[in-house]
Amino acid sequence: MGRRKVTPDADVLTATFSVISRVGPARLTLADVAAEAGLAPATLLQRFGSKRGLLLAVAEQGMAGVDECFARLRSAHPSPLAALCASLEEMTHMCETPEAMANSLAFLEIDLTDPDFHRLALENSRSTLAGYRALLDEAVTAGELGPCDTARLARALGAMCSGSMLSWAILREGTVTQWLRDDIETLLGPYRAHSRKARRGGRTVRRAGVRKRKRRN
Repeated sequence: MGRRKVTPDADVLTATFSVISRVGPARLTLADVAAEAGLAPATLLQRFGSKRGLLLAVAEQGMAGVDECFARLRSAHPSPLAALCASLEEMTHMCETPEAMANSLAFLEIDLTDPDFHRLALENSRSTLAGYRALLDEAVTAGELGPCDTARLARALGAMCSGSMLSWAILREGTVTQWLRDDIETLLGPYRAHSRKARRGGRTVRRAGVRKRKRRN
């Protein structure tokens, strides 16, 4: 008699996230997740103890995977700036429809009101901002961005990313990924090295013109 196949916890949590995206955390049931993962509800109770325990495990998985995500994207992109943009776009995979965005916001409500969830959300946010800043620092060193306060810019990028996706969910023009890409370029464009050179060159030409006019006078 063969051994029964055991579904890894990681697969169960992926299934849980899929259910959250469809119905939200409030309407999620262990039966829903069990059906998605191909398990019995009793198995979920045995592994996670309760629905709350299962949702906490989802939050813990998200927090623990931040560094791995940044490392994966950095290795996939020779350019640190390209890796930064890809890391911002990762957020859109969780909210590709307005309904998924609404259900993500419902989970955020738990993060803001439950101390155990908030602790994980705080660690997740800090790690994410640190990842953005590290890539910004690399982009400055590589000459892709001009010198700037990368800590403040990382905060602005994080805030812009969340606000951009929420704005898209309301306006619903194009895809959320393209919408976010446009906002990323709007924010980062002035910091790009070629943009700064162009502005400096323009100032030099204008100043030269002023000096020439003075000489003629």
